[in-house]
Amino acid sequence: MKVALIGASGFIGSRLLAELSSRGLSVTAIVRNPDKVATLPGVTVAKGDVFDKDGLAELLAGHDAAISAVHFTASDPQILLAAVKQSGVKRYLVVGGAGSLEVAPGVRLFDTPEFPAIYLDEARKGGVFLDLLKSEQALDWTFLSPSALIQPGERTGKFRLGTDQLLADDKGNSTISAEDYAVALVDELQKPAHSRRRFTVGY
Repeated sequence: MKVALIGASGFIGSRLLAELSSRGLSVTAIVRNPDKVATLPGVTVAKGDVFDKDGLAELLAGHDAAISAVHFTASDPQILLAAVKQSGVKRYLVVGGAGSLEVAPGVRLFDTPEFPAIYLDEARKGGVFLDLLKSEQALDWTFLSPSALIQPGERTGKFRLGTDQLLADDKGNSTISAEDYAVALVDELQKPAHSRRRFTVGY
């Protein structure tokens, strides 16, 4: 399988790159600064700009799937979607946020008073991107939301999956390591179970 990973040097992107490489996949790591990408087996680095639709489409062409791991505030979902469609790649996976997950019927995490203001713009733009995907007919898309807290940690391979509701343990903690998030997304890539929908991962 040939996979294009947009934003491969970021917090989540770098973990995804390591996971994809460890499973023997052929990966094109698309980044603004190629010097920031670790040298890994099966990885080819390509310099790209998420705001350059034609250039991005050219880099994506010929891959079996594309993964987007860029901040919503540092990209334009319309340009990303247009580039993926122009490239001819049908399978598109998006690193989503937790903010649009429901914590009660009709109440999303970013609607709650406790949601940190510093993350609000990013979270809301993630919700807009998800809504765009829901009306998307041409692509076989998947949007993976993490738990409320995602941070560096261990790759355990042990976690729970959910759909549109925030996952939390019996003490109310909602967490996932970035490494296990990457496992869940690459699992979905290799064995699709959430075609044209959002799912979430947590402990």
